[in-house]
Amino acid sequence: MLRIRLQRFGTKNEPTFRLVVAEQSVRRDGRFVELLGNYNPRPRGKATELNIDVALADAWIKKGAQPSDTAKTLLKRARAAAKVTA
Repeated sequence: MLRIRLQRFGTKNEPTFRLVVAEQSVRRDGRFVELLGNYNPRPRGKATELNIDVALADAWIKKGAQPSDTAKTLLKRARAAAKVTA
């Protein structure tokens, strides 16, 4: 079963995350099928907090990928931000 979930990157006390499509049985920071975007909970300077390809994520959801609770929340925020800029 495919899941849309976060992979943790960055250093200790400075986390950044990638939103990826991965098999449910693969470990959190392991192999993934496709990269959907980035999430930086503590952006500095001109860095953006959320950068997600919503169309690509929706395509994976239509194919049967299930987003985790956190991924679902981030996708909702990304959709709202896309409506504001459009």
